[in-house]
Amino acid sequence: MSETTTTKPDVSKHFTSSILLWMRTDKPRPVGMDRWKGPHSGIIAATPGLYEYRQIHLAENNPGRWPETPGVETTIPDDRKIDGIAEVTFESALSPLAGRKQTALAFEDEINIFRRTLLHAGPPGTSRWYDVAPGQKPGSRAIIYLRRGKDEGAVGFHRFLKKELTPALIATGVLKELRTQVFLPWNEKTWDTPNVAHDNPEDQHLHASVIVGFADDHAREAFYTEHAGHLTELLAPHVSAVHAYDVEAALTYVKNGEVLPHYEA
Repeated sequence: MSETTTTKPDVSKHFTSSILLWMRTDKPRPVGMDRWKGPHSGIIAATPGLYEYRQIHLAENNPGRWPETPGVETTIPDDRKIDGIAEVTFESALSPLAGRKQTALAFEDEINIFRRTLLHAGPPGTSRWYDVAPGQKPGSRAIIYLRRGKDEGAVGFHRFLKKELTPALIATGVLKELRTQVFLPWNEKTWDTPNVAHDNPEDQHLHASVIVGFADDHAREAFYTEHAGHLTELLAPHVSAVHAYDVEAALTYVKNGEVLPHYEA
């Protein structure tokens, strides 16, 4: 087991939107993933006011990696299994207004790739990036989506994520990346793209995400076997679902406000 760390890492606060994406099923999945990675990425990357734009490509076989937990949904329902996430971080709270032209182009292109898209956004400053391994680059990642328990309030849940779960994740000593994001109440009209589904029943709502990076796939597997048990003890009283996905690739197209000539993996 890895040694734990008590060093408190630096944290930066951001304004981030995450658009959850499901590929069309009337064409091979790799075709849609390639179009998203290629032409569609150029539309988003050209949006003014972006600080960062990443595509999170999820592995096709993702039944739910979190260990089975009584009273908590850890198996991801087939029709709600996400294919990817567009992670868009803005330079300021006003930046989305400057990007309306590119957003309109993205709206038009979605039907060519996706069958369902759901935008999840948090208030400015509630997307937190922890510098858990300065100068080190993850070789493997997972993303974990959390649904609050039915008796868990939003304020208390956000406090739990920041004050309890995040320190416990850092204390594992195995992370090379850690990003957390809490979501505002979901609103279909925020991202009402034409001819694409936006169905999101209340019992399927998600309330936070945690991106964790590791040195390699072996370290990711060890995280589940060595650390998930203790983390589950913390999570179980606060959540009704933990959906853990393997990340196949995290591709960065805009970094520190600059459009990259080629995406950075």
